[in-house]
Amino acid sequence: QVQLVESGGGLVQAGESLRLSCAASGSRFKLTTMGWYRQAPGKQRELLAGITRGGNTNYADSVKGRFTISRDNANDTVYLQINSLKPEDTAVYYCNAQSIRFQTFWGQGTQVTVSS
Repeated sequence: QVQLVESGGGLVQAGESLRLSCAASGSRFKLTTMGWYRQAPGKQRELLAGITRGGNTNYADSVKGRFTISRDNANDTVYLQINSLKPEDTAVYYCNAQSIRFQTFWGQGTQVTVSS
């Protein structure tokens, strides 16, 4: 069973930066696309960014320019660099991964709280 463990969340002030990490373990099959989502209270979970094994990236329009996704294939780890944090970035951030067998996995989430 694949486990995704996020880390790096916390309480920060507006304007600061955070780097979230998500380490995958236990996968029998290669992980293809990995990505980051977030869910704010009372809102639906939204896709922020995704990255393929080859390094191709895509971003939600709302985070382009402030969020950067990267990946370490050797360690099955994906990162999300968030700059110029805003109070509206407050949410639980989730890591997602897909295997070449089209299985989808989720992490437990890490809370990011941005104070104004």
